[in-house]
Amino acid sequence: MASQPITWDGKDAQGKPFAWDTRGLTWDGAVPGRNSKMTHVRVYLGFATGSDLAVMDTTDAVLENLYDNAAYATPPVTKVALQTALTEFNAARGEQEQGGTAATVVKNQKRDALVELLRQLASYVEQTCNNDLATLLTSGFQAASTNRAKQPLEKPIIVTISNGMSGQLVVKVKPVPNAHSYEVRHATVAGATLGPWQVGGVFTDSRSMPFNNLTPGTMYQVQVRAVGGSTGYSDWSDPSQHMSL
Repeated sequence: MASQPITWDGKDAQGKPFAWDTRGLTWDGAVPGRNSKMTHVRVYLGFATGSDLAVMDTTDAVLENLYDNAAYATPPVTKVALQTALTEFNAARGEQEQGGTAATVVKNQKRDALVELLRQLASYVEQTCNNDLATLLTSGFQAASTNRAKQPLEKPIIVTISNGMSGQLVVKVKPVPNAHSYEVRHATVAGATLGPWQVGGVFTDSRSMPFNNLTPGTMYQVQVRAVGGSTGYSDWSDPSQHMSL
């Protein structure tokens, strides 16, 4: 009498979980070999050991994208709780800048608390995205790379250029994954004539990059490129113009 194929109930007759090569198991498709591995998309957790600014940038992205996202209906951390943790961390960073060991301890505690909330959300995103990279990225988290080949840094996107003090412009870009800093360059604009490029500086905070010694009343063209990753530099951003006051 021919043996009957095993039907799926999660375990075999001995109570052991099925494996790809369980005898008698019928799959609707090709059965991968014993050493086959399925690639799973993962959240990039580099922010947890990165700079304070990396933690803040990640939190901002999650606050902006995860909540009210139909793909993530029941996050384990509320938006209010995450925003509160970020606010307390920012306040503690401000106290630390005034000095003191106690202030540093408090800042680190607030950072750890914020990172723990992000880790909880990252785990939830991984479990909820159905192993779909595009869905994961809608959460505001970055995906961990599954490719060991060198990957170029993304070209930065300038969000705003604003006036700081007289003779100063402040540029903000969207954070670039795997970038550890950003280089700014600027050139004067007179009609259709673009002056020589000048180095504006290298910055670690993508949200606030002030550069000085500009001529009030002069129009400037600004570009930013990311620094870091496995390829060194990204391409320069699309140019934006703003007048120094």
